[in-house]
Amino acid sequence: MNRVGLVARRARSVLLAVASLSTSGPAFAAGGPSVFGIPLEFILFALTLLGVALFHNQTLRVALTGLAAITAYKLVFTGFKAGPGFGGLISHFGHEWVILTNLLGLLLGFALLSRHFEKTHIPAVLPRFLPHDWKGAFILLVMVFVLSSFLDNIAAALIGGAMAHTLFRAKVHVGYLAAIVAASNAGGSGSVVGDTTTTMMWIAGVSPAAVFHAYVAAIVALVICGIPAALQQHKYSPIIRHEHSYIRIDWLRAGIVALILISAIVTNVIINVEFSEISDSFPFIGAAVWVAILLSVPVRRPDWELLPEATKGSIFLLSLVTCASMMPVEQLPAASWHSAFGLGFISAVFDNIPLTALALKQGGFDWGMLAYTVGFGGSMIWFGSSAGVALSNMYPEAKSVGNWLRHGWHVALAYVIGFAVLMLTLGWDPGHKRGELPAPSVPAATAPAVTAPSAPAKAAESAGDAVDLLKKAY
Repeated sequence: MNRVGLVARRARSVLLAVASLSTSGPAFAAGGPSVFGIPLEFILFALTLLGVALFHNQTLRVALTGLAAITAYKLVFTGFKAGPGFGGLISHFGHEWVILTNLLGLLLGFALLSRHFEKTHIPAVLPRFLPHDWKGAFILLVMVFVLSSFLDNIAAALIGGAMAHTLFRAKVHVGYLAAIVAASNAGGSGSVVGDTTTTMMWIAGVSPAAVFHAYVAAIVALVICGIPAALQQHKYSPIIRHEHSYIRIDWLRAGIVALILISAIVTNVIINVEFSEISDSFPFIGAAVWVAILLSVPVRRPDWELLPEATKGSIFLLSLVTCASMMPVEQLPAASWHSAFGLGFISAVFDNIPLTALALKQGGFDWGMLAYTVGFGGSMIWFGSSAGVALSNMYPEAKSVGNWLRHGWHVALAYVIGFAVLMLTLGWDPGHKRGELPAPSVPAATAPAVTAPSAPAKAAESAGDAVDLLKKAY
Protein backbone atom coordinates (compact mmCIF):
# COMPACT_ATOMS: atom_id res chain seq x y z
CA MET A 1 0.00 0.00 0.00
CA ASN A 2 2.83 2.39 0.77
CA ARG A 3 4.31 1.78 -2.67
CA VAL A 4 0.95 2.39 -4.35
CA GLY A 5 0.45 5.54 -2.33
CA LEU A 6 3.89 6.81 -3.26
CA VAL A 7 3.22 6.21 -6.95
CA ALA A 8 -0.13 7.99 -6.72
CA ARG A 9 1.35 11.00 -4.95
CA ARG A 10 4.17 11.33 -7.48
CA ALA A 11 1.79 10.97 -10.40
CA ARG A 12 -0.47 13.64 -8.96
CA SER A 13 2.48 15.99 -8.33
CA VAL A 14 3.88 15.71 -11.84
CA LEU A 15 0.50 16.29 -13.48
CA LEU A 16 -0.09 19.30 -11.24
CA ALA A 17 3.34 20.64 -12.15
CA VAL A 18 2.62 20.29 -15.85
CA ALA A 19 -0.82 21.80 -15.37
CA SER A 20 0.63 24.81 -13.57
CA LEU A 21 3.01 25.40 -16.45
CA SER A 22 0.33 25.04 -19.06
CA THR A 23 -2.66 26.81 -17.62
CA SER A 24 -0.77 30.00 -16.82
CA GLY A 25 0.35 30.41 -20.41
CA PRO A 26 -1.54 31.15 -23.62
CA ALA A 27 -4.02 28.76 -25.08
CA PHE A 28 -2.58 25.66 -26.70
CA ALA A 29 -2.66 25.31 -30.42
CA ALA A 30 -5.50 23.28 -31.75
CA GLY A 31 -5.02 20.07 -33.65
CA GLY A 32 -3.97 17.59 -30.95
CA PRO A 33 -5.75 15.80 -28.12
CA SER A 34 -5.52 17.31 -24.66
CA VAL A 35 -6.57 16.40 -21.14
CA PHE A 36 -8.03 19.26 -19.07
CA GLY A 37 -6.44 21.66 -21.54
CA ILE A 38 -2.99 20.07 -21.24
CA PRO A 39 -1.57 18.79 -24.56
CA LEU A 40 -1.03 15.06 -24.54
CA GLU A 41 2.68 15.31 -25.38
CA PHE A 42 3.30 17.12 -22.08
CA ILE A 43 1.46 14.36 -20.23
CA LEU A 44 3.47 11.66 -22.02
CA PHE A 45 6.68 13.50 -21.16
CA ALA A 46 5.64 13.84 -17.51
CA LEU A 47 4.82 10.13 -17.34
CA THR A 48 8.23 9.33 -18.80
CA LEU A 49 9.96 11.38 -16.09
CA LEU A 50 7.74 9.75 -13.48
CA GLY A 51 8.78 6.32 -14.74
CA VAL A 52 12.44 7.31 -14.53
CA ALA A 53 11.93 8.51 -10.95
CA LEU A 54 10.17 5.30 -9.89
CA PHE A 55 12.04 2.57 -11.75
CA HIS A 56 15.71 3.32 -11.16
CA ASN A 57 16.87 -0.04 -12.50
CA GLN A 58 15.00 0.38 -15.80
CA THR A 59 15.72 4.00 -16.64
CA LEU A 60 17.05 3.36 -20.16
CA ARG A 61 14.05 1.22 -21.09
CA VAL A 62 11.63 3.79 -19.64
CA ALA A 63 13.33 6.67 -21.49
CA LEU A 64 13.32 4.85 -24.84
CA THR A 65 9.67 3.82 -24.37
CA GLY A 66 8.72 7.42 -23.62
CA LEU A 67 10.63 8.66 -26.66
CA ALA A 68 8.88 6.11 -28.89
CA ALA A 69 5.45 7.04 -27.51
CA ILE A 70 5.99 10.79 -27.96
CA THR A 71 7.40 10.31 -31.46
CA ALA A 72 4.45 8.13 -32.50
CA TYR A 73 2.01 10.65 -31.07
CA LYS A 74 3.64 13.53 -32.95
CA LEU A 75 3.64 11.51 -36.18
CA VAL A 76 -0.06 10.66 -35.94
CA PHE A 77 -1.64 13.76 -34.39
CA THR A 78 0.29 17.03 -34.24
CA GLY A 79 3.34 16.77 -36.48
CA PHE A 80 6.62 18.50 -35.70
CA LYS A 81 7.64 22.12 -35.79
CA ALA A 82 9.42 21.46 -39.09
CA GLY A 83 6.39 19.77 -40.64
CA PRO A 84 4.08 16.74 -40.40
CA GLY A 85 4.87 13.05 -40.77
CA PHE A 86 8.23 11.43 -41.31
CA GLY A 87 9.45 14.42 -43.30
CA GLY A 88 8.92 16.61 -40.25
CA LEU A 89 10.67 14.03 -38.04
CA ILE A 90 13.70 13.94 -40.34
CA SER A 91 13.83 17.74 -40.46
CA HIS A 92 13.55 17.86 -36.67
CA PHE A 93 16.57 15.62 -36.23
CA GLY A 94 18.35 17.53 -38.97
CA HIS A 95 18.07 20.56 -36.70
CA GLU A 96 18.92 18.79 -33.43
CA TRP A 97 21.66 16.36 -34.50
CA VAL A 98 24.57 18.72 -33.84
CA ILE A 99 23.51 19.38 -30.23
CA LEU A 100 22.82 15.69 -29.58
CA THR A 101 26.11 14.58 -31.14
CA ASN A 102 28.08 17.21 -29.25
CA LEU A 103 26.48 16.08 -26.01
CA LEU A 104 27.20 12.42 -26.76
CA GLY A 105 30.86 13.20 -27.52
CA LEU A 106 31.26 15.18 -24.32
CA LEU A 107 29.51 12.62 -22.11
CA LEU A 108 31.67 9.75 -23.36
CA GLY A 109 34.82 11.87 -23.48
CA PHE A 110 34.37 13.19 -19.96
CA ALA A 111 33.85 9.64 -18.67
CA LEU A 112 37.35 8.80 -19.91
CA LEU A 113 38.68 12.15 -18.66
CA SER A 114 37.36 11.45 -15.14
CA ARG A 115 39.14 8.09 -15.04
CA HIS A 116 42.36 9.74 -16.25
CA PHE A 117 42.06 12.20 -13.35
CA GLU A 118 41.49 9.43 -10.80
CA LYS A 119 44.64 7.68 -12.02
CA THR A 120 46.74 10.81 -11.55
CA HIS A 121 46.54 9.92 -7.80
CA ILE A 122 45.80 13.56 -7.03
CA PRO A 123 42.58 12.58 -5.13
CA ALA A 124 44.66 10.25 -2.92
CA VAL A 125 47.02 13.10 -2.02
CA LEU A 126 44.33 15.65 -1.14
CA PRO A 127 43.36 14.13 2.27
CA ARG A 128 46.88 14.83 3.57
CA PHE A 129 45.91 18.45 4.02
CA LEU A 130 42.74 17.87 6.09
CA PRO A 131 42.45 18.86 9.77
CA HIS A 132 41.56 16.00 12.13
CA ASP A 133 38.23 17.38 13.34
CA TRP A 134 34.90 18.50 11.85
CA LYS A 135 36.74 21.11 9.79
CA GLY A 136 38.46 18.28 7.93
CA ALA A 137 35.07 16.90 6.91
CA PHE A 138 34.01 20.35 5.73
CA ILE A 139 37.21 20.91 3.73
CA LEU A 140 36.63 17.56 2.02
CA LEU A 141 33.29 18.95 0.80
CA VAL A 142 35.11 22.05 -0.45
CA MET A 143 37.49 19.76 -2.36
CA VAL A 144 34.53 18.00 -3.98
CA PHE A 145 33.12 21.42 -4.91
CA VAL A 146 36.39 22.46 -6.57
CA LEU A 147 36.84 19.12 -8.36
CA SER A 148 33.35 19.39 -9.79
CA SER A 149 34.15 22.75 -11.35
CA PHE A 150 36.35 21.07 -13.96
CA LEU A 151 35.32 17.41 -13.71
CA ASP A 152 31.90 15.95 -14.26
CA ASN A 153 29.85 16.25 -11.07
CA ILE A 154 29.32 12.47 -11.03
CA ALA A 155 33.08 11.88 -10.98
CA ALA A 156 33.55 14.50 -8.26
CA ALA A 157 30.86 12.87 -6.08
CA LEU A 158 32.39 9.40 -6.53
CA ILE A 159 35.88 10.69 -5.71
CA GLY A 160 34.49 12.39 -2.61
CA GLY A 161 32.67 9.22 -1.62
CA ALA A 162 35.83 7.14 -2.05
CA MET A 163 37.89 9.57 0.06
CA ALA A 164 35.18 9.63 2.74
CA HIS A 165 35.11 5.81 2.81
CA THR A 166 38.81 5.79 3.72
CA LEU A 167 38.90 8.80 6.03
CA PHE A 168 35.85 7.81 8.11
CA ARG A 169 36.51 4.04 8.36
CA ALA A 170 33.66 3.23 5.93
CA LYS A 171 31.17 4.83 8.36
CA VAL A 172 29.68 7.76 6.45
CA HIS A 173 26.57 9.53 7.75
CA VAL A 174 23.62 9.80 5.34
CA GLY A 175 23.50 13.55 5.95
CA TYR A 176 27.14 13.78 4.92
CA LEU A 177 26.47 11.74 1.78
CA ALA A 178 23.72 14.23 0.89
CA ALA A 179 26.24 17.04 1.41
CA ILE A 180 28.78 15.33 -0.90
CA VAL A 181 26.15 15.20 -3.65
CA ALA A 182 25.18 18.82 -2.94
CA ALA A 183 28.84 19.93 -3.07
CA SER A 184 29.39 18.18 -6.41
CA ASN A 185 26.24 19.71 -7.91
CA ALA A 186 27.05 23.15 -6.49
CA GLY A 187 30.60 23.05 -7.82
CA GLY A 188 29.42 22.21 -11.32
CA SER A 189 26.63 24.78 -11.42
CA GLY A 190 28.83 27.74 -12.40
CA SER A 191 31.11 25.89 -14.81
CA VAL A 192 30.25 24.81 -18.34
CA VAL A 193 32.44 21.71 -17.96
CA GLY A 194 31.32 20.84 -14.43
CA ASP A 195 27.80 19.52 -14.99
CA THR A 196 25.83 18.01 -17.84
CA THR A 197 23.18 20.74 -17.53
CA THR A 198 25.69 23.58 -17.87
CA THR A 199 27.47 21.74 -20.69
CA MET A 200 24.12 21.58 -22.50
CA MET A 201 23.77 25.35 -22.06
CA TRP A 202 27.29 25.84 -23.41
CA ILE A 203 26.60 23.68 -26.47
CA ALA A 204 23.37 25.62 -27.07
CA GLY A 205 25.32 28.88 -27.29
CA VAL A 206 25.12 30.20 -23.73
CA SER A 207 28.34 31.98 -22.79
CA PRO A 208 30.38 30.49 -19.91
CA ALA A 209 30.23 33.95 -18.30
CA ALA A 210 26.42 33.76 -18.31
CA VAL A 211 26.39 30.83 -15.87
CA PHE A 212 29.38 31.79 -13.71
CA HIS A 213 27.31 33.88 -11.28
CA ALA A 214 25.61 30.66 -10.16
CA TYR A 215 28.57 30.43 -7.78
CA VAL A 216 27.12 33.31 -5.75
CA ALA A 217 24.31 31.02 -4.64
CA ALA A 218 26.35 27.81 -4.80
CA ILE A 219 29.07 28.98 -2.39
CA VAL A 220 26.48 30.17 0.13
CA ALA A 221 24.62 26.87 -0.19
CA LEU A 222 27.85 24.91 0.31
CA VAL A 223 28.53 26.69 3.60
CA ILE A 224 24.92 26.39 4.82
CA CYS A 225 24.70 22.63 4.24
CA GLY A 226 28.41 21.77 4.61
CA ILE A 227 28.95 22.85 8.21
CA PRO A 228 25.96 20.93 9.68
CA ALA A 229 26.89 17.89 7.58
CA ALA A 230 30.51 18.04 8.77
CA LEU A 231 29.35 18.21 12.39
CA GLN A 232 27.02 15.23 11.77
CA GLN A 233 29.88 13.21 10.32
CA HIS A 234 32.35 14.15 13.08
CA LYS A 235 29.88 13.02 15.72
CA TYR A 236 29.08 9.81 13.83
CA SER A 237 32.64 8.80 12.87
CA PRO A 238 35.57 11.24 13.25
CA ILE A 239 38.27 11.49 10.62
CA ILE A 240 41.10 8.98 11.08
CA ARG A 241 44.59 9.99 12.15
CA HIS A 242 47.43 8.22 10.36
CA GLU A 243 50.55 8.89 8.37
CA HIS A 244 49.95 8.76 4.65
CA SER A 245 52.36 6.71 2.60
CA TYR A 246 54.24 8.32 -0.24
CA ILE A 247 52.06 8.67 -3.33
CA ARG A 248 53.53 9.51 -6.72
CA ILE A 249 51.41 11.81 -8.89
CA ASP A 250 51.17 10.87 -12.57
CA TRP A 251 51.80 14.28 -14.11
CA LEU A 252 51.48 12.94 -17.66
CA ARG A 253 47.88 11.95 -16.95
CA ALA A 254 47.30 15.34 -15.35
CA GLY A 255 48.57 16.90 -18.57
CA ILE A 256 46.13 14.77 -20.59
CA VAL A 257 43.25 16.02 -18.42
CA ALA A 258 44.35 19.61 -19.04
CA LEU A 259 44.71 18.95 -22.79
CA ILE A 260 41.17 17.59 -23.10
CA LEU A 261 39.62 20.46 -21.14
CA ILE A 262 41.60 23.14 -22.96
CA SER A 263 40.73 21.60 -26.35
CA ALA A 264 37.02 21.76 -25.56
CA ILE A 265 37.13 25.33 -24.24
CA VAL A 266 39.36 26.77 -26.99
CA THR A 267 37.36 25.07 -29.75
CA ASN A 268 34.10 26.41 -28.39
CA VAL A 269 35.46 29.96 -28.12
CA ILE A 270 36.97 29.96 -31.62
CA ILE A 271 33.91 28.46 -33.31
CA ASN A 272 31.37 30.71 -31.57
CA VAL A 273 33.40 33.92 -31.86
CA GLU A 274 35.17 33.62 -35.22
CA PHE A 275 33.00 31.13 -37.13
CA SER A 276 29.56 31.45 -35.56
CA GLU A 277 27.87 31.04 -38.94
CA ILE A 278 28.96 27.38 -39.09
CA SER A 279 28.64 26.54 -35.37
CA ASP A 280 25.34 24.71 -35.98
CA SER A 281 26.65 22.63 -38.88
CA PHE A 282 29.05 20.25 -37.11
CA PRO A 283 29.68 18.98 -33.52
CA PHE A 284 33.00 20.80 -33.19
CA ILE A 285 33.28 20.62 -29.37
CA GLY A 286 32.66 16.88 -29.10
CA ALA A 287 35.04 16.25 -31.99
CA ALA A 288 37.76 18.35 -30.34
CA VAL A 289 37.47 16.34 -27.12
CA TRP A 290 37.89 13.08 -28.99
CA VAL A 291 40.79 14.34 -31.05
CA ALA A 292 42.58 15.21 -27.80
CA ILE A 293 41.76 11.78 -26.34
CA LEU A 294 43.07 9.94 -29.40
CA LEU A 295 46.23 12.05 -29.51
CA SER A 296 46.94 11.07 -25.89
CA VAL A 297 46.61 7.31 -26.46
CA PRO A 298 50.36 6.74 -27.09
CA VAL A 299 51.13 8.48 -23.78
CA ARG A 300 48.52 6.87 -21.51
CA ARG A 301 45.90 4.34 -22.58
CA PRO A 302 42.34 5.42 -21.72
CA ASP A 303 40.09 2.93 -19.94
CA TRP A 304 38.09 1.95 -23.01
CA GLU A 305 36.27 -0.61 -20.83
CA LEU A 306 34.22 2.27 -19.41
CA LEU A 307 32.58 3.06 -22.74
CA PRO A 308 29.85 0.36 -22.87
CA GLU A 309 28.33 1.44 -19.56
CA ALA A 310 28.91 5.12 -20.32
CA THR A 311 27.19 4.66 -23.69
CA LYS A 312 24.10 3.26 -21.98
CA GLY A 313 23.94 6.23 -19.64
CA SER A 314 24.48 8.63 -22.53
CA ILE A 315 21.69 7.09 -24.62
CA PHE A 316 19.38 7.42 -21.61
CA LEU A 317 20.16 11.13 -21.24
CA LEU A 318 19.95 11.78 -24.99
CA SER A 319 16.54 10.08 -25.09
CA LEU A 320 15.22 12.48 -22.46
CA VAL A 321 16.78 15.47 -24.20
CA THR A 322 15.17 14.40 -27.49
CA CYS A 323 11.79 14.06 -25.77
CA ALA A 324 12.16 17.58 -24.42
CA SER A 325 13.07 18.90 -27.88
CA MET A 326 9.68 17.73 -29.18
CA MET A 327 7.65 19.67 -26.61
CA PRO A 328 5.67 22.74 -27.75
CA VAL A 329 7.51 25.06 -25.37
CA GLU A 330 6.07 28.14 -27.03
CA GLN A 331 2.91 27.30 -25.07
CA LEU A 332 4.66 27.52 -21.70
CA PRO A 333 4.46 30.68 -19.58
CA ALA A 334 7.27 33.19 -19.91
CA ALA A 335 10.47 32.37 -18.04
CA SER A 336 10.72 34.04 -14.64
CA TRP A 337 12.56 33.69 -11.36
CA HIS A 338 9.45 32.01 -9.94
CA SER A 339 9.62 29.23 -12.52
CA ALA A 340 13.41 28.91 -12.10
CA PHE A 341 12.97 28.56 -8.33
CA GLY A 342 10.22 25.96 -8.80
CA LEU A 343 12.34 23.95 -11.22
CA GLY A 344 14.80 23.36 -8.38
CA PHE A 345 12.18 21.47 -6.39
CA ILE A 346 10.94 19.63 -9.48
CA SER A 347 14.51 18.54 -10.29
CA ALA A 348 14.69 16.90 -6.85
CA VAL A 349 12.16 14.35 -8.13
CA PHE A 350 12.65 14.36 -11.90
CA ASP A 351 15.93 14.25 -13.80
CA ASN A 352 17.30 17.76 -14.37
CA ILE A 353 18.62 16.99 -17.88
CA PRO A 354 15.23 17.14 -19.67
CA LEU A 355 14.17 20.09 -17.51
CA THR A 356 17.24 21.97 -18.71
CA ALA A 357 16.52 20.95 -22.31
CA LEU A 358 12.99 22.38 -22.02
CA ALA A 359 14.32 25.62 -20.54
CA LEU A 360 16.92 25.95 -23.31
CA LYS A 361 14.33 25.40 -26.00
CA GLN A 362 12.01 27.97 -24.41
CA GLY A 363 14.76 30.53 -23.71
CA GLY A 364 14.57 33.74 -21.72
CA PHE A 365 16.00 32.39 -18.45
CA ASP A 366 18.72 33.77 -16.24
CA TRP A 367 21.11 30.94 -17.11
CA GLY A 368 23.24 31.23 -14.00
CA MET A 369 20.17 31.11 -11.78
CA LEU A 370 18.76 28.18 -13.74
CA ALA A 371 22.10 26.33 -13.55
CA TYR A 372 22.03 26.69 -9.76
CA THR A 373 18.39 25.69 -9.30
CA VAL A 374 18.31 22.60 -11.53
CA GLY A 375 21.80 21.58 -10.37
CA PHE A 376 21.72 22.07 -6.62
CA GLY A 377 17.97 21.41 -6.41
CA GLY A 378 18.55 17.84 -7.55
CA SER A 379 20.51 17.21 -4.35
CA MET A 380 17.42 17.36 -2.14
CA ILE A 381 16.56 13.69 -2.86
CA TRP A 382 19.05 10.94 -3.67
CA PHE A 383 17.65 10.18 -7.13
CA GLY A 384 17.24 13.84 -8.11
CA SER A 385 20.62 13.97 -9.83
CA SER A 386 22.97 11.54 -11.54
CA ALA A 387 25.59 12.27 -8.88
CA GLY A 388 23.16 11.19 -6.16
CA VAL A 389 22.27 7.97 -7.96
CA ALA A 390 25.95 7.15 -8.54
CA LEU A 391 26.96 7.79 -4.91
CA SER A 392 23.97 5.81 -3.62
CA ASN A 393 25.19 2.81 -5.59
CA MET A 394 28.41 3.08 -3.56
CA TYR A 395 26.45 3.56 -0.30
CA PRO A 396 23.14 1.60 -0.54
CA GLU A 397 21.99 2.92 2.85
CA ALA A 398 21.43 6.28 1.15
CA LYS A 399 18.64 4.84 -1.02
CA SER A 400 15.93 5.96 1.36
CA VAL A 401 13.98 9.13 0.68
CA GLY A 402 12.98 9.35 4.35
CA ASN A 403 16.55 9.07 5.66
CA TRP A 404 17.85 11.46 3.00
CA LEU A 405 15.27 14.12 3.88
CA ARG A 406 15.57 13.59 7.64
CA HIS A 407 19.36 13.63 7.86
CA GLY A 408 20.00 15.84 4.83
CA TRP A 409 17.55 18.57 5.86
CA HIS A 410 20.32 21.14 5.50
CA VAL A 411 20.41 20.66 1.69
CA ALA A 412 16.87 22.01 1.18
CA LEU A 413 17.58 24.87 3.60
CA ALA A 414 20.79 25.69 1.77
CA TYR A 415 18.96 25.69 -1.59
CA VAL A 416 16.44 28.29 -0.42
CA ILE A 417 19.02 30.53 1.29
CA GLY A 418 21.42 30.34 -1.66
CA PHE A 419 18.65 31.30 -4.06
CA ALA A 420 17.58 34.19 -1.82
CA VAL A 421 21.15 35.54 -1.69
CA LEU A 422 21.43 35.34 -5.47
CA MET A 423 18.15 37.22 -5.93
CA LEU A 424 19.03 39.91 -3.38
CA THR A 425 22.53 40.52 -4.77
CA LEU A 426 22.26 40.09 -8.54
CA GLY A 427 18.54 39.74 -9.13
CA TRP A 428 16.89 38.22 -12.19
CA ASP A 429 18.93 38.83 -15.34
CA PRO A 430 17.36 36.80 -18.17
CA GLY A 431 19.24 35.92 -21.32
CA HIS A 432 17.81 35.79 -24.80
CA LYS A 433 16.13 32.91 -26.50
CA ARG A 434 18.29 30.63 -28.57
CA GLY A 435 19.14 32.36 -31.81
CA GLU A 436 17.39 35.56 -30.79
CA LEU A 437 19.22 38.89 -30.79
CA PRO A 438 18.28 41.78 -28.51
CA ALA A 439 16.08 44.35 -30.14
CA PRO A 440 17.42 47.90 -30.37
CA SER A 441 16.02 50.21 -27.74
CA VAL A 442 14.96 53.82 -28.21
CA PRO A 443 15.39 56.20 -25.26
CA ALA A 444 12.01 57.06 -23.84
CA ALA A 445 12.76 60.78 -23.77
CA THR A 446 13.55 61.02 -27.46
CA ALA A 447 11.41 58.34 -29.06
CA PRO A 448 8.34 59.87 -30.68
CA ALA A 449 4.99 58.22 -30.20
CA VAL A 450 3.95 55.90 -32.99
CA THR A 451 0.28 55.10 -33.41
CA ALA A 452 -1.12 52.15 -35.28
CA PRO A 453 -2.18 52.94 -38.87
CA SER A 454 -5.89 53.35 -39.29
CA ALA A 455 -5.93 52.23 -42.93
CA PRO A 456 -3.88 49.96 -45.20
CA ALA A 457 -2.77 53.01 -47.22
CA LYS A 458 -0.68 54.16 -44.23
CA ALA A 459 1.26 50.90 -43.94
CA ALA A 460 4.18 52.01 -46.14
CA GLU A 461 4.47 55.31 -44.29
CA SER A 462 4.47 53.51 -40.91
CA ALA A 463 7.11 51.08 -42.14
CA GLY A 464 9.31 54.00 -43.22
CA ASP A 465 8.87 55.64 -39.83
CA ALA A 466 9.89 52.42 -38.12
CA VAL A 467 13.05 52.19 -40.21
CA ASP A 468 13.92 55.79 -39.33
CA LEU A 469 13.40 55.04 -35.65
CA LEU A 470 15.71 52.04 -35.83
CA LYS A 471 18.39 54.11 -37.57
CA LYS A 472 18.14 56.79 -34.85
CA ALA A 473 18.32 54.12 -32.15
CA TYR A 474 21.52 52.70 -33.61
